[in-house]
Amino acid sequence: MRISTSSLFESGRVRMSELQSGLSKTQQQLAANKRILTPADDPLAAAQALEVTQSKEVNAQYAVNRQAATNSLSLEEHVLQSVTTLIQNVQTLAVSAGNPALSDVERKFMATELNGRLEELIGLANTRDGTGNFLFSGYQSTTQPFARTSSGASYAADQGQRNLQVGPARQIAISDSGDAVFERIRTGNGKFATSPGSPAGPDTNTGSGVISSGAMLPGPGYDGRQYEIRFGADPATFQIFDVTDSAAGTAIGAAANYKSGESINVDGKLRVEITGTPATGDTFSIKPSTNQNVFSTLQNLVNALETPASGAAGGARLSNSLNSALNNLSNALDNVLTVRASVGARLNELEALDGQGEAIDVQYADRLSTLQDLDYTKAITDLSMQKFTLEAAQQSFVKTSGLSLFNFI
Repeated sequence: MRISTSSLFESGRVRMSELQSGLSKTQQQLAANKRILTPADDPLAAAQALEVTQSKEVNAQYAVNRQAATNSLSLEEHVLQSVTTLIQNVQTLAVSAGNPALSDVERKFMATELNGRLEELIGLANTRDGTGNFLFSGYQSTTQPFARTSSGASYAADQGQRNLQVGPARQIAISDSGDAVFERIRTGNGKFATSPGSPAGPDTNTGSGVISSGAMLPGPGYDGRQYEIRFGADPATFQIFDVTDSAAGTAIGAAANYKSGESINVDGKLRVEITGTPATGDTFSIKPSTNQNVFSTLQNLVNALETPASGAAGGARLSNSLNSALNNLSNALDNVLTVRASVGARLNELEALDGQGEAIDVQYADRLSTLQDLDYTKAITDLSMQKFTLEAAQQSFVKTSGLSLFNFI
């Protein structure tokens, strides 16, 4: 068989080109530490690696979201801790204000301090996060939630909670609305509220009677009716009226003798105590609890301390105002602590989700390693063999190409 010179050189070139290409690919694999350089190297593994890579990136985004949620909730917890301390300080101040040895001037000094605490509380309620959004404004993150008014503060945002996707099937609230934290505070004992005067009118009592916050009695429970305790012509007796439907009301039982501090049974559903000496015509009301924001509670307390408390009636009015404020402050504190407990639970959940996310990320990385990573021992062995084969081919080509009759002439 005759082999032409051109065929000999062409076959040598093709063979050495193939060997050099294989050597170059192995060198690239070693440099990149990857077995798959292009999808053509292993189409099935490349497709699986792409899917795992996308899942890994999504999981990484969840981790970023969890960090953002943690930052937001940590800031909220810090603010609520400050609110808790502020309310506790106001409670202490309110208790101190009940000291009968204090003068009207000294109570006005306390009122000035409370005004400052009210401004501080409004400032805390208007806290912004790291991106400039208001923390307690619901969905309206750019709207300032609270503004000072003559009655305390008004709320201008909504009741929404901003949520963030922190896992494949989990969204978590990263904020609480100002309405939930500062507005929806129940008055009185949470079921009903007591006060001097009629349910619909101001306190016009002239005696020294002070009413307690009351408590529920065992049985059918309080059904939301309004009652009025009236001291008639003889201040040593009183009568209870159901005034739910009319100012006159329906009498509940006969007149009873009054004894300071003795429990008064109201319609078999609740009880209250009145201390001091009520005057003829004095009244005390019982009505369902309503929502009152904590700012109004502080403002009412300021107003009570700024009002002179001279005489028996003035002292009783101050005591009733302080008792009401302390009840409402206690309810406000309970509400803030409830929100803080919710925030803490969400932070704990985020920590648990972080642990799960890290474990999933390790699984994704391990799967990618299985699909893509290079077997160094095999690759180095292949590289050495390919170098040896290429060198042998080159030497063989040199010798083969020298076989010519001209070399023997």
